[in-house]
Amino acid sequence: MTAPIGGAVPAIRCVGLSKRYGRVAALRDLDLEVAPGAIFGFLGRNGAGKTTTMRLLAGLATPTSGRAWINGVEATDADRRAREQFGYLPQEPAFYGWMTGREYLAYAGRLSGLGREQRRVRVSEMLALADLGRAADRPIAGYSGGMKQRLGVVQALLHEPPVLLLDEPTSSLDPAGRHALLSLIAGLRGRTTVFLSSHILADVERVCDTIGIIDDGRLVVVAGREALLATHAGNVVELIVERGADLAPFLAALEGQTWLVRAAAEVDRLRLVVTDLDAARPALLTLISEHALPLLRFDWVRPSLEEVFLSLSGAGAPTLSGPAGNA
Repeated sequence: MTAPIGGAVPAIRCVGLSKRYGRVAALRDLDLEVAPGAIFGFLGRNGAGKTTTMRLLAGLATPTSGRAWINGVEATDADRRAREQFGYLPQEPAFYGWMTGREYLAYAGRLSGLGREQRRVRVSEMLALADLGRAADRPIAGYSGGMKQRLGVVQALLHEPPVLLLDEPTSSLDPAGRHALLSLIAGLRGRTTVFLSSHILADVERVCDTIGIIDDGRLVVVAGREALLATHAGNVVELIVERGADLAPFLAALEGQTWLVRAAAEVDRLRLVVTDLDAARPALLTLISEHALPLLRFDWVRPSLEEVFLSLSGAGAPTLSGPAGNA
């Protein structure tokens, strides 16, 4: 292994990692390092290359070129030792529905080589961590989606790996299930390195301390969450108006404004991303007055990860959309 940046062994390291499927380049020359103990968010649209990267790190696919290491052990040359360094939750985990949660974890523990007593202790610990104690002896077929995802996460943690690979873990969950799973993941901070791929921006912003954005198979940026927001997000203004106000004329007037990047409206709220703050301020006040917009509040607000993602992922062309459901 070549010397890592800064001298310390990263939890995850990729050098020139690429994967092609025929003429399709699913991943292009990925160079990436993830520090031990981080919760790393790997953010991208569907088809951007997130799952391909996960499969290469987990040894489920062979790279066309490049190499990757997990906790200092190469993961791209069929080294069996690499499997001991990570736990993996695929995007659509499969379970034996007739097994109970306790039986499933015990089975996973045997596959991981844990001894009888170690399995007993770890299974109990993982059931508690996933808040599945009361459901431990019920068949998994009766579990909710959130319960199954939490079971999948603790299955991946059962053998105490230093790295946890989670591919779109919250994509199919309802709000309650997402909240529970994200709380579980956040609790691993500093103890286990979590590599979390997702296209759900709010989830990544909530739990990840470092974020990488991938687009069309290429890594666009890697930075700490706060640094990313401070460096790459544009200026954002939020307008709160009276419910029932006709926003169409005002939105139409925004079209063609050179300082506008993007505008979106939801019922009584308009969120505008602008480039030229000095030009936008007086122009907005003029437009608000000209259209007699029933304004309740006018705020320059902290930009969200969504603004950063849209501006960096190739999905950031200026858009004007009406209230939710009419866009």
